Amino acid sequence: MTDTVAPEPTPEQAALFARVRRLMLIAGLTTGVAIAAVLIAIGYRLFKAEGSVNTAEITAVLPKGAKIVSATVAGDRIVVTLDVGGVTEIRTFDAHSLKAVGRLRFVNEP
Repeated sequence: MTDTVAPEPTPEQAALFARVRRLMLIAGLTTGVAIAAVLIAIGYRLFKAEGSVNTAEITAVLPKGAKIVSATVAGDRIVVTLDVGGVTEIRTFDAHSLKAVGRLRFVNEP
């Protein structure tokens, strides 16, 4: 059998081959950077996760005669509206730790 030998490329062909190699290198590097960015984002989300949730049990003491009007969640806060002897009061608690965050009282002017 006779092996066919590829002829030497012309200068235009050699320039075209070099350009194609350069474009393939750029495309490969871009793909590698994109894959690395996705893997970094996934790793960040995995290691930044909040772990297991601890159960918190807290007893909130209300003033004598207070009635809970409503309770709702607003973002990371639990908002409880109270009626304390005709005075409206709003208490907020952190939803994760259940610690008191703030208290707002509404009174009528005399």
